[in-house]
Amino acid sequence: MIDGVIFDKDGTLFDFRASWGAWAQRLLEVMAAETGVPAADMGAAIGFDPASGQFSRDSVVIAGTPHEIASDLVRALPGMTVGALEARINRLAEGAPMLPAVNLPVVLGGLRARGMKVGLATNDMEDAARAHLAAHGITGLFDYIAGYDSGHGPKPGPGMCAAFARQLGLDPARVVMVGDSLHDLQAGRAAGMRTVAVLTGMAGASDLAPHADVVLPDIGHLAGWIDGLAA
Repeated sequence: MIDGVIFDKDGTLFDFRASWGAWAQRLLEVMAAETGVPAADMGAAIGFDPASGQFSRDSVVIAGTPHEIASDLVRALPGMTVGALEARINRLAEGAPMLPAVNLPVVLGGLRARGMKVGLATNDMEDAARAHLAAHGITGLFDYIAGYDSGHGPKPGPGMCAAFARQLGLDPARVVMVGDSLHDLQAGRAAGMRTVAVLTGMAGASDLAPHADVVLPDIGHLAGWIDGLAA
């Protein structure tokens, strides 16, 4: 029996490449214009190629917090502080164009119709996460929303997942954590939850499978998997 589902955001609810590629391009354009540092040099620091619009598989942007991204990017920007970069990253992140991986109102609404609690745990800033959900009219489908700055710590730590279960009175063993990265799966496991991997991020099935109860193409297949557990 599953009573709750907590989702990662980027690469899980929203297609990672389509959503964050445009954000990274914009960030590097802005910073290059302000500093004169070539976009390619800054992109190399965060694992993003502005010429092709592609992320490397180990890019800090994939699962890192804005602070971690800023800490890597500052190496290409002498004289700038991590704090100043983090603030700029957070401002641009709120307006990043998010492309849903599936029909989110249908999928999330279907889970709620089954009586399940729905949460969000992202290594993005909470305000940015709320802005992305609001832009798609789905904020009301979540019982819990947490970012890296919400007081529970970032993933792969279990804090955000554990707080979801605790605040909503759920047994972690009856909660599923759904994500596209090892950080997500490690956080769910550490919180005592089942873990489901999806392939709408940057990691492949072979990377995720050892850490997940199941690997699905996207979250649209989640309800069917949950039904299989009950059977």
